[in-house]
Amino acid sequence: MSVLTLPCPAVLFDVDGTLVDSTPLVERAARRWAREYGVDADAYLAVAHGRRTSDAIAGFLPPERVREATERLDALEAAGVDGVSALPGARELLAAMNGLPWAMVTSMDPAQLRARTEAAGVPLPEVVVTASDVREGKPDPAGYLLAARHLGVDPRECVVVEDAPAGVRAGRSAGATVVAVTTSHDAAELAGADLILPGLAPVSAAPGGLRIEVSGLHRTP
Repeated sequence: MSVLTLPCPAVLFDVDGTLVDSTPLVERAARRWAREYGVDADAYLAVAHGRRTSDAIAGFLPPERVREATERLDALEAAGVDGVSALPGARELLAAMNGLPWAMVTSMDPAQLRARTEAAGVPLPEVVVTASDVREGKPDPAGYLLAARHLGVDPRECVVVEDAPAGVRAGRSAGATVVAVTTSHDAAELAGADLILPGLAPVSAAPGGLRIEVSGLHRTP
């Protein structure tokens, strides 16, 4: 058993794929949307996770169609929360942060975030940064930089917890230590992270940072 302590003044969490699993909902909506717009659903899903919807769609449709197509996909995803659940360890970790400040930084819009966290039983912190709060989405670091600023901490001293390559790049670009979980991508795709874990179950919080107990700890160079 390996025990690692990561000192930090705050933890900045991604949401979808890190704290909340909405994969069934997202895939159903994306496949219906893709049929309507003549897009290869598998190709879209391969690059969409962890990114703002409009940014992902921009790679498949001409600029003049992006806004309308984004609104359509958002509407399909907002039609229900069937299959949305908390990922293992997420609720337990957030319920016992022991005074350690934390924030959410998500590529979802505010309505999606509220609906999915409520369905999953995941609490919202005081500081939340959504897709509508930044001009550029992940992998741009703007969301993580904004969250750190709201918390009054140096982003270079924070820990970012992510599950997607775009989010890992955003956290690293913000200067943070990045912990990645292999809930939606395999370890090879998350190689830019400082640490890679199978999930959040081994992670606990203390006033001065995070404590990780795992036998399969993967630390990247």
